[in-house]
Amino acid sequence: MMKKKSISASKASLVFFLCQMISALDVPLDSKLLEELSQPPTITQQSPKDYIVDPRENIVIQCEAKGKPPPSFSWTRNGTHFDIDKDEQVTMKPNSGTLVINIMNGGKAEAYEGVYQCTARNERGAAISNNIVIRPSRSPLWTKEKLEPNQVREGDSLVLHCRPPVGLPPPIIFWMDNAFQRLPQSERVSQGLNGDLYFSNVQPEDTREDYICYARFNHTQTIQQKQPISVKVFSMDSLNDTIAANLSDTDIYGAKPVTERPPILLTPTGTTSNKVELRGNVLLLECIAAGLPTPVIRWIKEGGELPANRTFFENFKKTLKIIDVSEADSGNYKCIARNILGSTHHVISVTVKAAPYWITAPRNLVLSPGEDGTLICRANGNPKPSISWLANGVPIAIAPEDPSRKVDGDTIIFSAVQERSSAVYQCNASNEYGYLLANAFVNVLAEPPRILTPANKLYQVILDSPALIDCAYFGSPKPEIEWFKGVKGSILRGNEYVFHDNGTLEIPAAQKDSTGTYTCVARNELGKIQNEVQLEVKDPTMIIKQPEYKVIQRYGHVSFECIIKHDSTLIPTVIWLKDNDELPDDERFLVGKDNLTIMNVTDKDDGTYTCIVNTTLDSVSASAVLTVVAAPPTPAIIYARPNPPFDLELTGQLERSIELSWIPGDENNSPITSFVIEYEDGLHEPGVWHYQTEVPGSQTTVQLKLSPYVNYSFRVIAVNEIGRSQPSEPSEQYLTKSANPDENPSNVQGIGSEPDNLVITWESLKGFQSNGPGLQYKVSWRQKDVDDEWTSVVVANVSKYIVSGTPTFVPYEIKVQALNDLGYAPEPSEVIGHSGEDLPMVAPGNVQVHVINSTLAKVHWDPVPLKSVRGHLQGYKVYYWKVQSLSRRSKRHIEKKILTFRGNKTFGMLPGLEPYSSYKLNVRVVNGKGEGPASPDKVFKTPEGVPSSPSFLKITNPTLDSLTLEWGSPTHPNGVLISYILKFQPINNTHELGPLVEIRIPANESSLILKNLNYSTRYKFYFNAQTSVGSGSQITEEAVTIMDEAGIPRPAVGAGKGYSETLFATSPVMHTVRPTFYKVQPLYPRIRNVTTAAAETYANISWEYEGPDHANFYVEYGVAGSKEDWKKEIVNGSRSFFVLKGLTPGTAYKVRVGAEGLSGFRSSEDVFETGPAMASRQVDIATQGWFIGLMCAVALLILILLIVCFIRRNKGGKYPVKEKEDAHADPEIQPMKEDDGTFGEYRLFSFVSSAPF
Repeated sequence: MMKKKSISASKASLVFFLCQMISALDVPLDSKLLEELSQPPTITQQSPKDYIVDPRENIVIQCEAKGKPPPSFSWTRNGTHFDIDKDEQVTMKPNSGTLVINIMNGGKAEAYEGVYQCTARNERGAAISNNIVIRPSRSPLWTKEKLEPNQVREGDSLVLHCRPPVGLPPPIIFWMDNAFQRLPQSERVSQGLNGDLYFSNVQPEDTREDYICYARFNHTQTIQQKQPISVKVFSMDSLNDTIAANLSDTDIYGAKPVTERPPILLTPTGTTSNKVELRGNVLLLECIAAGLPTPVIRWIKEGGELPANRTFFENFKKTLKIIDVSEADSGNYKCIARNILGSTHHVISVTVKAAPYWITAPRNLVLSPGEDGTLICRANGNPKPSISWLANGVPIAIAPEDPSRKVDGDTIIFSAVQERSSAVYQCNASNEYGYLLANAFVNVLAEPPRILTPANKLYQVILDSPALIDCAYFGSPKPEIEWFKGVKGSILRGNEYVFHDNGTLEIPAAQKDSTGTYTCVARNELGKIQNEVQLEVKDPTMIIKQPEYKVIQRYGHVSFECIIKHDSTLIPTVIWLKDNDELPDDERFLVGKDNLTIMNVTDKDDGTYTCIVNTTLDSVSASAVLTVVAAPPTPAIIYARPNPPFDLELTGQLERSIELSWIPGDENNSPITSFVIEYEDGLHEPGVWHYQTEVPGSQTTVQLKLSPYVNYSFRVIAVNEIGRSQPSEPSEQYLTKSANPDENPSNVQGIGSEPDNLVITWESLKGFQSNGPGLQYKVSWRQKDVDDEWTSVVVANVSKYIVSGTPTFVPYEIKVQALNDLGYAPEPSEVIGHSGEDLPMVAPGNVQVHVINSTLAKVHWDPVPLKSVRGHLQGYKVYYWKVQSLSRRSKRHIEKKILTFRGNKTFGMLPGLEPYSSYKLNVRVVNGKGEGPASPDKVFKTPEGVPSSPSFLKITNPTLDSLTLEWGSPTHPNGVLISYILKFQPINNTHELGPLVEIRIPANESSLILKNLNYSTRYKFYFNAQTSVGSGSQITEEAVTIMDEAGIPRPAVGAGKGYSETLFATSPVMHTVRPTFYKVQPLYPRIRNVTTAAAETYANISWEYEGPDHANFYVEYGVAGSKEDWKKEIVNGSRSFFVLKGLTPGTAYKVRVGAEGLSGFRSSEDVFETGPAMASRQVDIATQGWFIGLMCAVALLILILLIVCFIRRNKGGKYPVKEKEDAHADPEIQPMKEDDGTFGEYRLFSFVSSAPF
């Protein structure tokens, strides 16, 4: 079964065929119309007649057609039907007639050589393609031949023959050497059209063994190479030497020297030859001559001139090239070869024949039933082509009879056609040099009238200019067109109208009374239709004050005016030109609304300045010349504010505009830069002046826009660089007429104050906006998507109206329209409001808590259905509170906290939780009215954390060798305590630290006696608690053992054994180290107290740093709970704060701070959450007992510290405070020297006290 093509009659294709149509019926290019018309097939794309294909690739034979209904396709091969279904290598593209022959999967191109023709057919006819001759490209190898070396005497001529293999298409020939470099060519050496290499005379430098001819076959993209040809040139000197060596002295020997020779032709041979070329092709004639010196070639045409603009000389004038030849180029062409010894010539008789070419190709014909028409097919050629006709691809002699058709040579005449007369006709013009085939259809259509011009189309023209009003139509038979003015007006006739064949009505000179509605009526025997369009006649644009000739001194200011008058409905644009070109790109040129000002004029500003005014309908212009002269010397200048303008005049009074003019006062040596116009409303606000507008200082008239129902007075103020003038005297008063309001109230809103009402509010109009007396408002409302009718009420000049008895929180459409005694303002726009809200009805469900760490948890919940919110969803509130501490098992006062999450968020982070505690929470939805019911309480627990520092550390009962330590458990254990860690070390008189001793103490202990200490020695103690998570912050103290009563001086530090070997022998939890002392070393760096202050998209990170100066910090952060890599930000300088930007709102982040160059050294992690969550408390913190107690404890602790500092200062004041602080530094951050009993280098550092406050 033959594959068929199914394509739609696309708009573009149908436009193409209608553009080609010449018929009794003209079809407009309307897309909707084109889609509905039936059409016989038309071939739109086909392969070339002579189609050479690459035998290695698939063969694609194109055949595309359009028509309505879409055509089907069939093929013939060598004149017989080609059944593609029987050849598995051949397929037809879907919705197309294009054939694809599969060569790459086993097919052979040679098997598909032949002549192919495509037929596209539908119910209205059949179109056929050209005969497409398929031939595979051939690139045969060079035949093997034995090439003898060429031995040539210097000065002789030589021809190197290429003789390339015969390919399809013929190859491109070029000569190269072994290095693939093209051989140089000149007047002496050149390649002929046949590919041979010609030497007019050889020279010794022509000797070489690698003259290689190459043939390039473009279709197969292959290059074939001939065997290299060897040429050896013998010079006369070398030849004479050879002869002399082989002859005796008595022999007469000697070769003749190189002799000059007159020209002879190497190609063509003889004195005459013939050449036939086809019209339109390129004519190439060649003459190559031998001789010494090298001959020069010249071309002439006997009895005529070589054609100008089409004649070219190539190959050093050895080739004459004439493009696009015609019969007039036939004749005798003579080439003349000449050198100093003579000349020779050859005459080529050129005959130009012609394949058929079109004089009149047949065009598609669209007719109405009963109409007449003709198809004309006229072609020419040499010899004269014969014309034959086919109908639907069949010779017309054997085609089905059609009584309306008569063939008369190159013309088919149609008379009184009917719809069955539709067909596609083919005209074939052929001679011995080729053929032409053209398809042209006859399409008989019966269609009622249609008007294609859009209804109510608006035409705008300028007064006294032509108006062309379209009435594009279609119908078959062709409709008659009539025009009427107005819906019920009489038919238009007379000399004042011109009626065009395409339906257009022309009014040669439109007047104001031409404005109105015009009706076009189209009728034929199948129906009638009419259409209305609108015409508006606009006032012309005029320049009522043109720019004037100016003479200005150098460095002065000049202004050209261009005041225009135009139709109020057109928007003009003003363009200024200098010498018919754009203005210079210079800030000295200031373009105002009605003028052009040039500041600081220079000589180059001389010229003609043109003002061009354009609207969408017309354009006008005016010009003036500027002359720049030298400025005279100027005396001392006194500058002052300008004098007030005077002689104010009102002209051109209209309802909504007026023209104000004035005379400027003295500018007092400072040019006036602008004028300020103010107005007074004597009707609504007498005595109050308002700003109206401001114009450039070069302008003394202005068109002012006015509002109705205002009693205007105007005054003008001049402005220069010194200041503002006094106001001018007021102008006369002008009372504008009342009118309907131009605008409606703004900021219309509908918000309910109660669940059963709707409060409609708006911003009232100002006094002069009322446009007349009796200002009121028409308030209208209806329930959205429920009510069809509006409910309206007219209220006085107020700004609020309450609608009662509404459903709870439903949307309403609202509009507020202004009106006064003269009528209503334009129809207002609608806004959406809502009736009052009520408290939500449902609590969030499925509340889940995920504990992230000991101080942070994440809560999830399901959203509440919007219907049960009963208002604008504000967000959700999470109430949470600590029930008890798991370590103390003691309840305390419940203090609830609240986190608010804006919008329809269904999760949130709970920061700032206390470790090892039990919490409860619930979630409530919030709308504009308030909170809904709470969800059931959800219980969750936080894991253990590190404890706070012990509540206190006291050292009492000092003796010669012992001290008693007492401490209090941490205020916030944050878990189960497992032990205490005590570290201590001695401090000598030079403020050096001794070895550090560490003791682990059970968690149930609260005191300890340290024995076997050195007498009269100061010790520093560091004390902290531990849970299973880790160690908490430490507390420090210092104490001194008492001096021996006998006054025995203590041993020098490091001189004796120090602590005895039995030190603390009674305590199994203690161990000792040798008490060698060291100089105070730099603090081991640490970063602590990392804090965050987060907003929606950024967070401020701050920290405290102890360690060497000039540390380079960085901040690492990431999403809490994520396994993604940390992101790193470098801190600029040594600041102790950084702002993280670009964060995601409502997201928990982890953060830590590190220092560059200290491997692995970072702070502990901190977790924070970005907004919109905002924590708030239900109660005032200042009234809470725990807060008051905490403040009291802090005050007491500060007092104790002050007392301790005072005592120590009095006891050990022999070393400076700075050195004391250095000596008391934290031992954990002191890198120690080797234990060799020597002192390290002493360096000063500044420390921060670690005592808690």
